[in-house]
Amino acid sequence: MFEVPFTVFAITTGVIGGLGILCLVLSIIILVKQTMGRNIQTIADQTTKLAEKGITDNVAGLVGNASSLISSLNDLARSNTGVGIFMVFLSIALLAGAYFLAKQLGLVLPI
Repeated sequence: MFEVPFTVFAITTGVIGGLGILCLVLSIIILVKQTMGRNIQTIADQTTKLAEKGITDNVAGLVGNASSLISSLNDLARSNTGVGIFMVFLSIALLAGAYFLAKQLGLVLPI
């Protein structure tokens, strides 16, 4: 009589645990890609050099556009890191929920 609800909760626990692991793997990939992706840093360095040249050559428009580009690159780096950190917290919550459900079902062995 209790097999169907137990099976539903066991499947739900597995799905939540799987989503937690998937989110954790994706967040690690995002954060590692962010630290290893030095393209943004290279573009920011080149833009800084371009802005310095614009200042020495009195080209006001070039300096304004370069500073705008640097600002946009900083925002991009912050948003990628924020997404990665959010996904870490989401994966922790999902894994904690899966553990709680598994413990209620008696699927977790006591330590």
